[in-house]
Amino acid sequence: MTKADPLRPLRLVLVAGARPNFMKVAPLLRAFRRRPGRFDVRLVHTGQHYDDAMSDVFFEELGIPRPDIHLGVGSASHALQTARVMEAFERVLDEEHPDWVVVVGDVNSTAGCSLVAAKMTPRVRVAHVEAGLRSRDRDMPEEVNRLVTDVLSDLLFTTSADADRNLLDEGIDRRRIHRVGNVMIDTLKRFVRLSDGADVRRRLGISGRYALLTLHRPANVDDEAVLRRILDALVAIGRDVPVIFPAHPRTAKRLAAFGLQAGRLPGADGLAEAGVRVIAPLGYLDFLHLQKRAALILTDSGGIQEEATILGVPCLTLRDNTERPITVARGTNRLVGRDTRGIVEAARRVLRARRRPRPPRIPLWDGRAAERIAAVFARLPR
Repeated sequence: MTKADPLRPLRLVLVAGARPNFMKVAPLLRAFRRRPGRFDVRLVHTGQHYDDAMSDVFFEELGIPRPDIHLGVGSASHALQTARVMEAFERVLDEEHPDWVVVVGDVNSTAGCSLVAAKMTPRVRVAHVEAGLRSRDRDMPEEVNRLVTDVLSDLLFTTSADADRNLLDEGIDRRRIHRVGNVMIDTLKRFVRLSDGADVRRRLGISGRYALLTLHRPANVDDEAVLRRILDALVAIGRDVPVIFPAHPRTAKRLAAFGLQAGRLPGADGLAEAGVRVIAPLGYLDFLHLQKRAALILTDSGGIQEEATILGVPCLTLRDNTERPITVARGTNRLVGRDTRGIVEAARRVLRARRRPRPPRIPLWDGRAAERIAAVFARLPR
């Protein structure tokens, strides 16, 4: 069969690189592989996140098959990591000759693979899942990745109306934009009941209320003064409820480098003594179990803002901006910045509240976004 054969399956290369991507590719892979006569899919793992805690456990828990191709790029600076992804991915496209490259999210692999596809001869078309999100902060590496990927993409799949507007304002042809919903919520809805059976609270010895923290963005963890202000807030919150802190490897390195786990916090002999429990990264089911039952979530992650919204858990985002404004508009999420006093005051207001927010109904965040994406591809010419 030739590339012009209208009966042959559409060949797709689906790219995953880092932990946030895995929850997005899982439903896409299932949706595409349910139609083997329509789609021939190759899963490429760039290896941007490469250790078990950040990668392998997610493939196992989410039922993602072993990647067809693993690039093994590993950790490095943004420039070097992106260059390694691009160099390795070019060889993949030379060998696979796909009709489309499908990328998700906003990590370095997303932008790097999009750029390679767009510069191939002949050009390989690019589809971006989770397009149009904007924080308006170009100091965030992820914002640069979003902008680069969207301008290169031939199909742009969005989660919400604000993302559509962003793309239209940037001159993207309306015909290329498809609002389909949120594939990360597909995964949450599929696994939330299964996560109820996780025994992570027993293993951690948690019996009452607690706050759950994630922290990984360079703006929050690479500057010792900023990280210290956030940790001072956690110490204060830890006097009210335990703070469970699964530490991203990047953050754990910074804590160790700055000596902030052992005796350099005001009023505390260390984080553990101050009610802040720093633990290893958790698998998806354990983390989802803790999210659902937390009295409060503190985070700088975009995806966790979305998950907290659907779960109806109060969320404080330790940033001055967000690319997920719908979570703020729906009342479950609040931007509190990185000032110690502001974080503590907001947290205590949440902890004093008698009722949790009711989970909002967001159009198309219904667990079927991946099926809508597959349906769009099914209508495309071969």
